[in-house]
Amino acid sequence: MTVSNGCAVVIATCANEEQGAGIGRTLVEERLAACVNLIAPVRSIYRWRDAIEDERETLMLIKTRAALVRTLERRIKELHTYEVPEIIALKLDSGSAPYLKWLLESTGRKGRKRVGK
Repeated sequence: MTVSNGCAVVIATCANEEQGAGIGRTLVEERLAACVNLIAPVRSIYRWRDAIEDERETLMLIKTRAALVRTLERRIKELHTYEVPEIIALKLDSGSAPYLKWLLESTGRKGRKRVGK
């Protein structure tokens, strides 16, 4: 294990696997994420507009640079269908040195291609 060197995991949910795959592919193509794992289905129970909701969703685990979290958040909001998408960032304390090196090499380079806008 090694110190994370500024890496983060962002947790987000979306309506279904198709939406998650679209968001995930865009984030990786644009080098905002090194990898996006889709976990489906997850069952989410939450309060929304004073009602208790119980829905099936897809969970996205997004590996990125900590320095890209705000940009990644903005991009998720542009691509997402939810009015208030769940986007939670966790800085990594440590991880496998070869994996973290790959993560850093896979994200944040100049001249990244932006799909869509």
